[in-house]
Amino acid sequence: MLAVNSQLRGHAIRPDAGRVRGWKLNTDPFPIGQRRRVWTDAMRRICLPTGEIREPDCFRGRVHCLLSPHGLEFSLVEADALEISGGFPEQSPAIWMTLLLEGEAEAVSPEGTIRLVPGDILYGPTGVDATLRFLSPFRQLFIKTPRSTLDPRFVAPLAARVGHIRGHRGIPRVFAGMLTSLAAVMDEVRMAELGAVEIAVTEFFLTCLGSAQNPATSLGGTAGARAACLQRICQTIETRLGEPELSVAKVASEHGVSPRYVQKLFSMAGNTFSGYVRSRRLERCRGDLGSPLYAQLSISEICFRWGFNCSSHFSRTFREEFGLSPRQYRRHATRELQTSS
Repeated sequence: MLAVNSQLRGHAIRPDAGRVRGWKLNTDPFPIGQRRRVWTDAMRRICLPTGEIREPDCFRGRVHCLLSPHGLEFSLVEADALEISGGFPEQSPAIWMTLLLEGEAEAVSPEGTIRLVPGDILYGPTGVDATLRFLSPFRQLFIKTPRSTLDPRFVAPLAARVGHIRGHRGIPRVFAGMLTSLAAVMDEVRMAELGAVEIAVTEFFLTCLGSAQNPATSLGGTAGARAACLQRICQTIETRLGEPELSVAKVASEHGVSPRYVQKLFSMAGNTFSGYVRSRRLERCRGDLGSPLYAQLSISEICFRWGFNCSSHFSRTFREEFGLSPRQYRRHATRELQTSS
């Protein structure tokens, strides 16, 4: 993120102490003539380039940004009518999602113009130019997810374009409702609670992309069938990570395909079945080790809870993946929670 100048640091942007890592900005305390610059600097922190502001002489805006334990960024933005346009190609590879909560807006991309209503979700990869034009005062939730948390679930990389999910029916409606509720309670969210939100956001987003109700985002043909199959297989794995005997043969049988075909799907996504299962188990263990909800569980109990059957093997692979032993990671996470409370 960009550095904040001393005036911003001392006046309207402040750490969100006592909750999770994050910050807030309110333009109201600034003189009217400074608000555009202050707002533009704040939007750069979350890689949202501000374009035209309809009424710069009386502009008002607020932003509340939270950074989750595993790198998801949640930004609630409320402002007068303006335009977000351009891109930040230098930022880390990620997928952004944005949910319109209130107001009128339209998205303009090479694929055309999409008129948005509250509940609609846009998404796309970072580094791709797009324009989001707010036609009235608005509230919007922006989420940025590291590509490393999503790419293993795709047979082919997500297309480098802006996509659209109508959040008014089926699972997309559930997803939009969850994000709307999150926006309403961002002042109350704690670090341990945001870990569960991370998992839910990732799973809902992937499910919406593969939904038959969202054909515009589907690959189509053989590639689409493979992507849908991999998505179903990954969902099965997620529900059975705690089973030590989980195997490619069992998952393949459950989905009516051969183990070789399952391995082929993961290979096309740049992974293996065993590698994917191991990484998901490690992520779940990391989440539990950093959560006060599971402070009473020993490290061995946590590793067995997520399907590892040897604590020494778990400790070794955890260190290889995250650079810290499980014990070191738990101590570090505990200190972070204590300093933020």
